[in-house]
Amino acid sequence: MFGTVEIPLWLLVLILAFAAVTFASHFLFPSVRWFFRRRMERAVSELNRRLHRPIEPFKLLERHDRIQQIVYDPQVLAATLDHSRTEGVPRNVAFETARRYAREIVPGFSASVYFGFSVRAARWLSRLLYRVQVISPDEAALQAVDPRATVVFVMNHRSNMDYVLVTWLVSSRMTLSYAVGEWARVWPLSWLIRAMGAYFIRRKTPNPLYRKVLERYVQTSTAEGVAQAIFPEGGLSLTGRVGPAKLGLLSYILAEAQKGAQPVVFVPVGLGYDRVLEDRILGAAQDAGVRRFKAKLSLVMLHVARMLWRRLWGRWKGFGGAAVSFGQPIALETLLAEDPALTPEALGALLMQGVRKVVPVLPVPLVAAALLRAGQPLSRPDLAAAASALAAELRAAGAVMALGPLAPEEMLAEAVKSLADRGAIAAEGGRLRVADAALLGFQAAPAQQIQDAAAAKAPQNESVET
Repeated sequence: MFGTVEIPLWLLVLILAFAAVTFASHFLFPSVRWFFRRRMERAVSELNRRLHRPIEPFKLLERHDRIQQIVYDPQVLAATLDHSRTEGVPRNVAFETARRYAREIVPGFSASVYFGFSVRAARWLSRLLYRVQVISPDEAALQAVDPRATVVFVMNHRSNMDYVLVTWLVSSRMTLSYAVGEWARVWPLSWLIRAMGAYFIRRKTPNPLYRKVLERYVQTSTAEGVAQAIFPEGGLSLTGRVGPAKLGLLSYILAEAQKGAQPVVFVPVGLGYDRVLEDRILGAAQDAGVRRFKAKLSLVMLHVARMLWRRLWGRWKGFGGAAVSFGQPIALETLLAEDPALTPEALGALLMQGVRKVVPVLPVPLVAAALLRAGQPLSRPDLAAAASALAAELRAAGAVMALGPLAPEEMLAEAVKSLADRGAIAAEGGRLRVADAALLGFQAAPAQQIQDAAAAKAPQNESVET
């Protein structure tokens, strides 16, 4: 019993390795997980005392548990059986397909990543690139939103900076869950986005099983009170204008609300920039008629690094202004009380109308629209007068003006320099003329859209008065 046993060294190493793994999995790892879990719970508890809306328990569940909740949802199980019959595959194969879709959609969430890294990085990047303005015509209305309701921010989509700006600006109130397209499914960006609570969606897929898994995830998270931010246009605006709503996510939320589930409050949000980072890429896609953005990630990162270097050495002052405007909250419960048969189309039109009302007009769009409306080269004094007259018209039409803290002369000079640097306008004989009509039109779109809406209403108003 106490005799000596000789074994090869490799076998001894293998036995010790197995023993170490067993010890770690049964004793060490549970203790470490418990230690970090307790620290996370204390951190979340402290965060919830500071947030206007505490982090929802659904977001704090383990990702595996949320995946299981979606996969075993009765509606998803029924869709799985339908998929098995229509595709002629065994039920277990159909079930694994549904599980794969759920893994693809359901996000993780890390409070430490969200607040410890993402929010700080979003604040730093936003202030580095822009002078940020926040406009809320009625702050009291936002504060008075029912704390039991699920808040859904409905936004126009001008730039990928939209995610960054809104994440930072609402971080003192709540955490947001975004619907993100397939463009972001690149490691390590995909890991970071999942850790922030965002979920990936395939925007163009006819697969009924996938659509049902997505639908039940959106409805479940809404019913659990998870605050969300959605871009109903479905992608970046290629023209700079606010387009019609695509109804997928809105129809899911509406269908659940019509069953008398969790109350939902929509908050229209308008975003505007003096310089849209992707302006030329979006313009090229518009000209090609295909929503494909030919931009290599390596080139984008190199350009960003150059900008940061210039900013650190004081040779670049950023891209001008950026503004976020919050509109009046719209309670879905109130809409359903007025029209129980409310359709997704009507809801989408109403919400996008609310978004258009709060899209802010900044100096560059204002100056670009004034020059285009003139239809001829203008001297700087004439352009200043034209921009001032247009600003007065837009205010009269109810536009949200975000002209910043600069004096009118400085504002005009900065806007002209920004447009000239981009090649949208050029100086000729002491006058400023249009050099790139497409790019200038993209920049002017927010102001022009308000002009067009006001012009469309004018004949109606005149006929009423007569």
